[in-house]
Amino acid sequence: MENNRIVYKSFAKLAVAIAVSQGASLAKAKKLIIKSFERHPFQDDISKIVKKVKLEKENLNILSNNCISICEDFGPDRDYITLVSLLENIYKIEEFQEIEKDTISNIIKTFKTEIERINANIPPPPLYNVLLETRAVAEWTSMLWLYPFIPKHKSKKNKPVLLMPPYLGNDNSTTFVRKYLKSLGFKTYKWDLGVNMINSKSLPKLIEKLDEIYDKHQEKVSLVGWSGGGIFAKIIANRYPEKVEQLITIGSPVWGVKNMKTPIIRSLEFIRGTKLKERNDKFIKELEEIPQVPITCIYTKTDGLIPWKNCTEAETYRDDIKNVEVFGSHCGMGANATVLLTVANALNANIEKSSKKSIIEKIETLFFPHFWEQKGISKFTNLFFN
Repeated sequence: MENNRIVYKSFAKLAVAIAVSQGASLAKAKKLIIKSFERHPFQDDISKIVKKVKLEKENLNILSNNCISICEDFGPDRDYITLVSLLENIYKIEEFQEIEKDTISNIIKTFKTEIERINANIPPPPLYNVLLETRAVAEWTSMLWLYPFIPKHKSKKNKPVLLMPPYLGNDNSTTFVRKYLKSLGFKTYKWDLGVNMINSKSLPKLIEKLDEIYDKHQEKVSLVGWSGGGIFAKIIANRYPEKVEQLITIGSPVWGVKNMKTPIIRSLEFIRGTKLKERNDKFIKELEEIPQVPITCIYTKTDGLIPWKNCTEAETYRDDIKNVEVFGSHCGMGANATVLLTVANALNANIEKSSKKSIIEKIETLFFPHFWEQKGISKFTNLFFN
């Protein structure tokens, strides 16, 4: 929250000033802004920030530019989309007077354009990460003997899960993930479309398969997509949230694909003969939308093929969106024990709705970067005794 605190201090002042400019009192404006953060994971912290906002004769353009400048200093971040959404919602509040509607509309449009500009400049994976992708061979080989030792948390329900392979991969790529989920009690389904070339022509067949699984089980289907498979999974979740239980992506570029800088883009353009920016704008635009289903995005900061920031969704957009960092390469994520655990735990958490962790699950936490990023010995005591 440290970086976010600075951003939200600036944003809170802008949001309150906009509400006041539309005829709300300072107290009323703060109350409305706090209410707009109801599903925000940092709701309590932001409420305190909003309550401390003081206004004089503030210039809205200056406040907006100041917030944009802070965002630019911190660099690209998917969570900025939350700020845009909140401003748009403030603008739509019916009880406000239409005092400066055109001015406010222009400020929000400019803010959105600038955020899009900032987020279009995510750097490509460093050469060091690209070279590290060679470890994928060791990851796949080691999984052959490591698999039997991975903890298995049995699911109480035989829930359907449709898995989609990465770019240039097929159903063999998801073998370990499917095998592991099946051992936990999930009913897994292959995508059955051969090699994934990330072609929009695959969508109708995938949607047809979703319908078949949905009709067979008479319940929503969880979607799990690795890399390019996650692209299809997200678009389907956007189109048919009434048939999708949840979305889990594994090293998938779930936003910013149009401006994404990666070796994969070059190979796509070489194989297809056209630039990505010139292909299927509708497909790319749909990928930017956030599905109305629970979302878990698994990523690794040492990804050598996809910029890791493109593989995370806006956690601040809703409280049912989670990003989980794991150790490992991009190509080895299909044979990564922590990935398998994360997929299974996410499926169980969103289906069973249990917040309590067993001792085994607590021990599993030791294998994730988030645990080791915490400072001091207290991370161990908090894990086992809190």
